[in-house]
Amino acid sequence: MIEYVFLSMLFKDIPGLDAIKQKLIQTINEQRVSHSQLFLGPEGSGNLALAIAYSQYLACKNKTETDSCGACPSCVKYNNLAHPDLHFAYPVANTKAVKSKAVSKNFIADWRDLIKEQHPFFSLFDWLKHIQVENKQGTIGTDESAEIIHALQLKPYESEFKTMIVWMPEKMNASAANKLLKIIEEPPQKTLFLFVANSDENIIKTVLSRTQIVKIPAFTNQDISTYLTSKHGISDQEAGNISLLSNGNLSKALHFLYDDSNSNQNAMLFVNWMRLGFKADVKGLIEWTEDISKMGREAQKNFLSYTLSIIRESMMMTKSQNYSSMVPLNFGGFDLSKFAPFIHEDNIEDIYMALNEASYHVERNANPKILFLDLSINISKLIRRKPANA
Repeated sequence: MIEYVFLSMLFKDIPGLDAIKQKLIQTINEQRVSHSQLFLGPEGSGNLALAIAYSQYLACKNKTETDSCGACPSCVKYNNLAHPDLHFAYPVANTKAVKSKAVSKNFIADWRDLIKEQHPFFSLFDWLKHIQVENKQGTIGTDESAEIIHALQLKPYESEFKTMIVWMPEKMNASAANKLLKIIEEPPQKTLFLFVANSDENIIKTVLSRTQIVKIPAFTNQDISTYLTSKHGISDQEAGNISLLSNGNLSKALHFLYDDSNSNQNAMLFVNWMRLGFKADVKGLIEWTEDISKMGREAQKNFLSYTLSIIRESMMMTKSQNYSSMVPLNFGGFDLSKFAPFIHEDNIEDIYMALNEASYHVERNANPKILFLDLSINISKLIRRKPANA
């Protein structure tokens, strides 16, 4: 396991986003806390970290004008994610240990472990991989809704508010959402719903309409660079290079920094894919499609996101001879500098469009064999397209 060591949930530990932090603090100090809020930010943003820090500040017994104290009994429990008035709901799936009716409380130890020992900026794929269900799609179902309702019917134990943080409500099915509508619209007294989402597109509209949206942008390159140097002790130059690669996604930046096994798997898939595409090896592409179609949909989306990063880096190298990429691509002697010239202004837009469209259809449960074979043939043609000025 990668040791990121995220030890507290204070606002000061979240890079950048100063205006949003101040706005959130102000709503508490002026007693204008909306009972249902949506922290909307892209993958790898600070939305989950902000939701926890906001809830901790609300419960803190000795809060300052800028942050929680971090030392009172409430803060100590928050640092362990074990405060009795803090509740979580997140996508889960059945496992060998939880064979049916999986709900968040079955995985609370894993959830605390991922946040405390790693970081609160992880992706859905990171979470599903952590609980070893990356080949499934995690969901928030009706059993979870029943657990949420039961938890919030209880009176607060220690704090003024009970807080329910619902991470990735995009994965809540219609039945579960409909079951929660009444309690979201008319919650018990001193109850706070904090929904934490990457996109509002797939959130049930009846839930979305009942929330106050707090828009959280991606981190800036400077935010990520500062975080990496201060929290992980790397040089300014290395942090700057990684921040450029991550494109505002702190989860991706940490993966680049530690080059985990998932990156290695994606590298292997990408290199094989490109080599088969260059040779227009249809039989080989069909076999490659068979392999990737066996992966879970979150893993497939993760691979497509990784591929977009490689394509972007290749274009940067094509446009600047002095550009030095830090993308870890060491599989089978693959040389990114030799691949880069095949990504140019006359195919980059079409490649980006094809990859983004494929990710869209993966999200909507398209047949993976048909989808990836069609994508493979299309990409094969595009990377062999010569630039107009050749």
